[in-house]
Amino acid sequence: MSYTKEDIIRKVKEDDIEFIRLQFTDIFGQLKNVAITASQIEKAVNNQIMFDGSSIEGFVRIDESDQYLYPDLNSFAVFPWRPSHGKVARLICDVYNPDGTPFVGDPRNVLKRVLKKAESMGYDAFNVGPEAEFFLFQTDDEGKPTIKTNDEAGYFDLGPLDHGEGTRREICMALEQMGFEIEASHHEVAQGQHEIDFKYADALHTADNIMTFKLAVKTLAQKNGLHATFMPKPIFGINGSGMHTNMSLFRGGKNVFYDAEGEKGLSREAYSFIAGLLAHVKGMAAVTNPLVNSYKRLVPGYEAPCYLAWSASNRSALIRIPAARGQSTRVELRSPDPACNPYLELAVCLAAGLDGIERGLTPPAEITENIFAMDAAARKAHGIESLPGSLDEAIAALEGDQLILDTLGEHVAANYIEGKKKEWDEFRTRVSSWEREKYIINY
Repeated sequence: MSYTKEDIIRKVKEDDIEFIRLQFTDIFGQLKNVAITASQIEKAVNNQIMFDGSSIEGFVRIDESDQYLYPDLNSFAVFPWRPSHGKVARLICDVYNPDGTPFVGDPRNVLKRVLKKAESMGYDAFNVGPEAEFFLFQTDDEGKPTIKTNDEAGYFDLGPLDHGEGTRREICMALEQMGFEIEASHHEVAQGQHEIDFKYADALHTADNIMTFKLAVKTLAQKNGLHATFMPKPIFGINGSGMHTNMSLFRGGKNVFYDAEGEKGLSREAYSFIAGLLAHVKGMAAVTNPLVNSYKRLVPGYEAPCYLAWSASNRSALIRIPAARGQSTRVELRSPDPACNPYLELAVCLAAGLDGIERGLTPPAEITENIFAMDAAARKAHGIESLPGSLDEAIAALEGDQLILDTLGEHVAANYIEGKKKEWDEFRTRVSSWEREKYIINY
């Protein structure tokens, strides 16, 4: 929906909205906000609300602290889970410097920069449809999350086996009230695991939607005495949560990935986009799979794509081309997980694909066999490499990929890598329960 400043000022007054949350996202994908009362809405829509950027990890130093929030007026929405009297609304914001220039460390700005690059190449839309999975766990008497699900359901099962069905329904209804078009909602493979798919949109809108989606899921789960987590692999021995990312490029309203005369109905640009993703997917991994825990999901045996290959039908490949053609032709990258910062994830995906198009890259041959069933020798014979096996390897791959570093920009890349190295070092030096169980008696 399209709003003017006057529309929003009027709606806040007429709809009994008492608080407005001015939301933005830090470089590690954490949603932040400055809450204002209705009396301040005119200042907000005129870009006059300041905050202390030095308090946000990876933003600015203490001597550069003042930053401004510029609301995206079209992101205005009322939270349907808050009381009907004294409502709470939100505006998603860009972060700006005091001199009126966009802040280079704002993830939304990183994505906007790559979208401008696509526009300069003649593309007028980059559409994205995410498939974000999550777990619903019970909480203990203190409200802290457990890893109990009270749920014996499996893929596409219904209640009473699916104990999260009611919460999923509430989430879907709340999101639809906020303007989402929900396409599917179902139980996933693992106990307590769920997926809600919403309609694709342009990349910036989709990244905003992912952040809103995660907030809604967590808020409504908590309301029902459950804990929702987008942690990639919360339980050993069962499937982890991914966020398959479906992408398509448009020029003049037409999907440039489709070519009725092309092999498999795909255009040369589609093949080059695929090749660009494969060329940079290792360097992207620290962004698309940002946690130590992400690499516990990317292992053989649990349907997670950890091998660099593409296919028009094979779900064991890292990149899949779903069957739909025409305007629905799309490239699905299956490695990202829902813990990622969606603005940075979509920025690096688009940058990698555009690089493939610019350089006229050609992908390797399609892999039609089940890669999960291949041994190391068979994969080597097919020239199939693997994604990084740890966050440490992923950071090294990121440091070695100049295109991805340039896409993030010097500020974001430096702060992101520094933060991830600290995370890896904390994990590397921490003594785990597995180590105690394995060694404390025998040694």
